Amino acid sequence: MGFRPQRFSLASSKSSMTGFLEYTPPSYRSSVSSRPTFTSIPSMYSIGLPSPPPSSSYNSGFISQQKLRSTAPPPPVFQYSPPEIYDCILRQLTIFHDRVTSMSCETCRLRDLCALALVDRRWDRAVRPQLYHRVHIVGNESPLQAKKFRLKSDVRLKLLRRTLRERRVLAQHVREIKVPRLQPDGEVVEEQTLSLVASLVMACPNLEKLVGFYPVFGHSFDRLTYALSTRARLKEHVWIIGENSEITERSRKQVPPGLMDLEQVDRFLHLHDAWDSLSTLFLFSHKQGVLERDVFVQTLRRLPSLQHLCISNFDVDDFDDVTLQTLPPLQSLRLQDLEGVTFWGLSEFSRTSSSQCIQQLSLIHLDIKYLSAISNLLLRLSSLQRFTLVQESSPEVGAGELVFQPVIASQRLQYVHWDILLPGSANENLAKSIRAGGFPSLRTLRAPSDHDGLLQMVCRPRAQIILPSDKYSKAYRALNESNPDSPTQTLFTARKQAQRRIEEARKAATFTIVIEEDGTVQEVIDIEGFMGTIGSKISYTLDSDVAGSDNALIDFPDLVEGSKEVASRDGCTGLWNASHHTGKKWWNHTERYRYRPVDLQRFF
Repeated sequence: MGFRPQRFSLASSKSSMTGFLEYTPPSYRSSVSSRPTFTSIPSMYSIGLPSPPPSSSYNSGFISQQKLRSTAPPPPVFQYSPPEIYDCILRQLTIFHDRVTSMSCETCRLRDLCALALVDRRWDRAVRPQLYHRVHIVGNESPLQAKKFRLKSDVRLKLLRRTLRERRVLAQHVREIKVPRLQPDGEVVEEQTLSLVASLVMACPNLEKLVGFYPVFGHSFDRLTYALSTRARLKEHVWIIGENSEITERSRKQVPPGLMDLEQVDRFLHLHDAWDSLSTLFLFSHKQGVLERDVFVQTLRRLPSLQHLCISNFDVDDFDDVTLQTLPPLQSLRLQDLEGVTFWGLSEFSRTSSSQCIQQLSLIHLDIKYLSAISNLLLRLSSLQRFTLVQESSPEVGAGELVFQPVIASQRLQYVHWDILLPGSANENLAKSIRAGGFPSLRTLRAPSDHDGLLQMVCRPRAQIILPSDKYSKAYRALNESNPDSPTQTLFTARKQAQRRIEEARKAATFTIVIEEDGTVQEVIDIEGFMGTIGSKISYTLDSDVAGSDNALIDFPDLVEGSKEVASRDGCTGLWNASHHTGKKWWNHTERYRYRPVDLQRFF
């Protein structure tokens, strides 16, 4: 049976409303300007309806035909949107998943990005860089996924490595990697895990950060450290210097320097040769880890882009006042638990040219004895904007020194964290200096150990400083069990004391308003008292650097602790998205810890 072609035109489709159209071809003998004409013939459907006026020209008939053809659906909303619109939407999606109050996790964020990538090619081009720019693998493996790919452990890491090796274009987008912390704190990482992470790092040529995974470096070769040393675009690194058996044995026979042999020194120094873009460096000694003075100096000289430096927990033979004077120009500096740094070294450091660039300075547990050292730092560091001081003893004015207010002053300082655990004259001197106009640019003051409320009094009054969540705090539950006279000061205790001072100030009337009419007292209004100074530009805060923590200052355990990820309780299973119409198959996933990235800039 053959196929019989049939003639079809727009005219036939239009006959259901206006009638049939009769076609009259143009005469070949007529002029060139002659065109075909259409004549309307009434149909059975057009009875009682007025006939449309005949077309007077070819153009009007052509326009009417074009209107009939425009039956296609409208283009998508994002078809002609610029790339900035896509980036803004994806950025807001990331903020939604990363905020502290979010019930989501990294798995949920990746699932939403994958869903957007499947919309069309435009969304795929916009989502792909965001999908691989930050790769965070958190928590335990899915048993179903391990069974599907027939792998016993590290399923997601191995699949990611295979994808990045096969598709080099995707590997170019990777800037940050987070690998799961599945071993308890203090336990040595297996060599197999280090090799796997190293191979993943080698597959990412533009890697800038390796977060959440900081193994101890014991001055011996390992593949992960070597892999990171080859990443030329690395911007931040955390060194946790651990014990070495050879160095320990050598320390029993001789005194430093010279505990590190030449091979160990050369190996450590050459690891920094390719890090021309490194801007943030952390050096932390773990269990008497050794890094000698000359190694400190030569290491910092090999990092031309270094701007933020943190040095913590090193012995007096490794880092002292002399090493402090050799530091390069920095923007941020944190010195913590360093026995070799004294008030004299800090005073001398404030005279060096490299200290004039410092904008953020943190001195943690250095036991500064004299207030003059702090005064010299704040006075000479002309670019300083943030200052943090934490120690047990109170720095005092030296014997025989003349005291003129303000004792300490800074013209550009905007933020001060002042935490002197034991009572002394330091809080009083700071409060008097603020009243004397020594800090004209100061806007925020955090003082957890404000024993008498002197620092709270010079700040802007607050109606309430205690948080509703304080009654659920760990410190609140342990308050009745611990000794109230203990020197330990938590933020919960500090907020409770500050709130008590506010409520006591309200009991006393600041002034009274008497309303009289014709010599008769109609009303008497007592204005309640307040804790603070009206007109002050300084805000008194007792919030933590880490949300939900009872410690005001962020510390190394907040950075390297992995116990929450190992034994996650009440983790995310995607239940927050259970109202999705596709059901549990869409939103459900293996329970995983809600990991929130720790910004290293919060340490300064």
